[in-house]
Amino acid sequence: MLSDQELLRYSRQILLQQVDIDGQLRLKNSRVLIVGLGGLGAPVALYLAAAGVGELHLADFDTVELTNLQRQIIHDTASIGSSKVDSALRRLAAINPEVTLVAHRQALDADSLGLAVAAVDLVLDCSDNFSTREAVNAACVAAGKPLVSGAAIRLEGQLSVFDPRRPESPCYHCLYGHGSEAELTCSEAGVIGPLVGLVGSLQALEALKLLAGFGEPLVGRLLLIDALGTKFRELRVKRDPQCHVCGGGDA
Repeated sequence: MLSDQELLRYSRQILLQQVDIDGQLRLKNSRVLIVGLGGLGAPVALYLAAAGVGELHLADFDTVELTNLQRQIIHDTASIGSSKVDSALRRLAAINPEVTLVAHRQALDADSLGLAVAAVDLVLDCSDNFSTREAVNAACVAAGKPLVSGAAIRLEGQLSVFDPRRPESPCYHCLYGHGSEAELTCSEAGVIGPLVGLVGSLQALEALKLLAGFGEPLVGRLLLIDALGTKFRELRVKRDPQCHVCGGGDA
C-alpha cells in the first residue's frame, strides 16, 4: 500500500491515467540497477529516486573529479575525491528517504555483475565504455532482464531498450557487434552537459514505462540525437538470429 505521504509525494504522476495507483505501486515494488553514476547515471538516479522506484542499486568504482561537475549533476564540489556511489547516496537519500539504496563500490566482474543483475528487475547501462556495455548486455540476456542503454559523446547521443523477455527484441550485441578498438571517451572527444542530461532523462523515462507498464518502450528501435541541429532520428533494429549473445551464433 501507499502511505499518505507517498500519495502526496507522487500525486502529480499518480494523476496520469497511465500510471495511477497501480503503476505507482509497481514502481515502489521495483528494483533497478544503475551501472555508472556519471553524466548519464546522474539524471537516471535522480529521476528514478524522485519517481519512487523502491530500490536502487548503484554501481560505480570511480571517484568524483573536478572535470565531472560540468555534466554529472548528482555530484557537487564538496564531493570531489569521494566515491561517486557515496556522493550519489547522499543526494538521493536527501531527495527521497522512502527509496532503499544499495551500493556497489567495486568494479563488477563477470560473477558479481551476474549476481547484481539477477537481484533486480531492470538494468540501466550508463557506462562510458564498450567492454562494460557488452558485459552488462550479456548478463541481462543470461538473466532475462530488460536493459535500457544510452550513450553520448561530443554532440551526439543514442538510446535503445533491449528486452530479452520479448522474442523479437535484439540485444546490444545484435546492434553493435564487437564494437571498435578505436572507441573514444568524453575525456578525449568532449561532450556537452545538457546532452547527457537529455539522454539520461530519456533512459529514466523508458525505465519508468517498463516498470509501471505504460507506453511503448524503445524495443527494436534506436533513437539518434543530433544536439547540434536539435534533430531526432529513429532506426529500426532487428534481432540477429546468429548473434552469439542472444541468438544461435558461435562466439
